[in-house]
Amino acid sequence: MIHGILNVYKEKGYTSHDAVAKLRGILHQKKIGHTGTLDPDAEGVLPVCLGAGTKLCDMLTEEGKEYRAVLLLGTATDTQDAGGRVLSVCDRIPPEDRVLEAVHSFLGEYDQVPPMYSALKINGKKLYELAREGKTVERKARRVTIYGIEAEQVRLPRVTIRVSCSKGTYIRTLCSDIGEALGCGGCMESLVRTRAAGFSIEESRTISQIAALAQAGRISECVLPVDAVFADRPALYTLAQTDRLLHNGNPLVDADLFGQQGQPKDGQARLYDSAGYFCGLYERAGDGVYRPVKMFLTGQEGL
Repeated sequence: MIHGILNVYKEKGYTSHDAVAKLRGILHQKKIGHTGTLDPDAEGVLPVCLGAGTKLCDMLTEEGKEYRAVLLLGTATDTQDAGGRVLSVCDRIPPEDRVLEAVHSFLGEYDQVPPMYSALKINGKKLYELAREGKTVERKARRVTIYGIEAEQVRLPRVTIRVSCSKGTYIRTLCSDIGEALGCGGCMESLVRTRAAGFSIEESRTISQIAALAQAGRISECVLPVDAVFADRPALYTLAQTDRLLHNGNPLVDADLFGQQGQPKDGQARLYDSAGYFCGLYERAGDGVYRPVKMFLTGQEGL
């Protein structure tokens, strides 16, 4: 089994779930999961976790993301993107200075109402399923954070915006909200995720590129090891006689470990067994005991 993370460039035309299904066939393993959904018409960075790396999914999903989107002003749709049913059309587009002012006004925190066409569930049913039945239900606004937003290009009625934001932010809803603030309506015409969980679009690979590397026996070239996510934490190793304690996720003390010279006395550390295999993330508390934060146990079957 392969353990690690793939920086996948998801192309248009299929879902994030489809990407995972394709990779299961290419890599011949079932234990695969992605770290954040991209709509079928969207493209860009989709970190995919493999093997023991699937335990990173919840941690990576919490990270902020960066997007480049084209906002089409003057058109509002039921899905808030250009593929939806047109609800209104307005040819009175405000001048560029007002558009830029509205775009920049969304910097910081704001309460965003999730779109009906989303995978969020209410009473066990996904919102997009209700929307397809012609139903609209009340959704509670959620506080999201726009860390950065700028207009890269303005060619009205289109505005290309770059957005960095918190988990749970819907960019098509942001586009719709900007259009509403301008009084002319708006929708998202296209979307590319340029960064997610520290992975950039420049280093991503398409499914076909990954398949070619796998067929050539070179898949390790595009798999980031699990422990690389924690590269800022010090690396500690168990003695051969204490490997079993680590493998079982038991607490450890300084006498069980080596490699901590010059490292912070307390805090998190990467724990490896005496053979050098990454086993988990531990944290040393004030009592001098290292306790597991999350176990990975990449083992000898990893890359």
